[in-house]
Amino acid sequence: MTDDISIRIPANLLPADGRFGCGPTRVRDETLGDLAGIGSSYMGTSHRRTTVRAMVGRVRQGLADLYDLPDGYEVVLGNGGATGFWDAATFGLIERASQHLAFGEFSSKFARAVAGAPHLEPPQVIEAVPGTHPLPVPSDGIDLYALTHNETSTGVTMPVKRVEAAGLTVVDATSAAGGIPVAPEEFDVYYFSPQKAFGGDGGLFVALCSPRAIERIERIATSGRWIPPFLSLSSAVSNSRKDQTYNTPALATIFMLAHSLEWINQQGGFAWVSERCARNASILYGWAEAHPMAYPFVSDPSIRSQVTATIDFERPVSGDHLAATLRANGVVDTESYRKLGRNQLRIGIWPTIPPSDVEALVACLDYVIEQTLD
Repeated sequence: MTDDISIRIPANLLPADGRFGCGPTRVRDETLGDLAGIGSSYMGTSHRRTTVRAMVGRVRQGLADLYDLPDGYEVVLGNGGATGFWDAATFGLIERASQHLAFGEFSSKFARAVAGAPHLEPPQVIEAVPGTHPLPVPSDGIDLYALTHNETSTGVTMPVKRVEAAGLTVVDATSAAGGIPVAPEEFDVYYFSPQKAFGGDGGLFVALCSPRAIERIERIATSGRWIPPFLSLSSAVSNSRKDQTYNTPALATIFMLAHSLEWINQQGGFAWVSERCARNASILYGWAEAHPMAYPFVSDPSIRSQVTATIDFERPVSGDHLAATLRANGVVDTESYRKLGRNQLRIGIWPTIPPSDVEALVACLDYVIEQTLD
């Protein structure tokens, strides 16, 4: 076996685009070209004026159309990404106590944010080993149930089902939104950043909120609890209704999200997205199941992600060596999640990635493994 990363993959095997990262993800060339095309008429203009507010309106309408939001649901935007939303929810969405499902790095972070809040009770945390997911447990005294639709670090997808209890069902959808369907009736808040399936950029959070969630936000905002203005969900709601954000957003991020939403909706919405991502997943997992030196990390096929795939390898094949060799050949961001510590690759198979590129990727993997083991 050789660890030589000077292996050159034949050009005819390489994908047309070598970006397979799990976030930030591949941005479509058409999106970048159209952003450049609007030039000075959009970039560098006031976010309180019609040009930018119209773009925010396109985002809100595009999401309402994609998710077929029922009457009373609102699309709320704010700065800071999903990480910012955790802090905002700690101040403005949890009344007293929350329950969190933890089955990987990102599903654990909201609980850690809540644990430090002096005005809340310690959160209930239900854990599962990486590669699986736990289930919520309705409990007296819990007023918010924090779920994660897709755990980006492990490639596990869990079904989103409303918790039949008095609390709100709040779902971290950062790597699921735009790639995995969900029924709005099953959540009160479905929040995400746009740098995953939507092929956008970070720094913005979007929250699809039910009437129950809006009522909770407004009630806490008027309860006398101190809330930092930047983290005020009530302010995010009122500004979003005006098609703007509390302070200046990254205008390119807003444009890329609007552009991606319109592209997805024009292709057929979630019916098209699901078919495309399922095809990508079938190619990659099917290859891993058939290869003598590889296998899907998530053993249960029913919870394997169709947007973030994790593939384990048997020694002497090294996932680190595979990722380094791919990167040296222009196929990038396939490295495993650093804190999981497994001999694996983690591969984004988003709607922006055509199945032909996934087919090319597995051909590259076959070639590198063959050359490595010779």
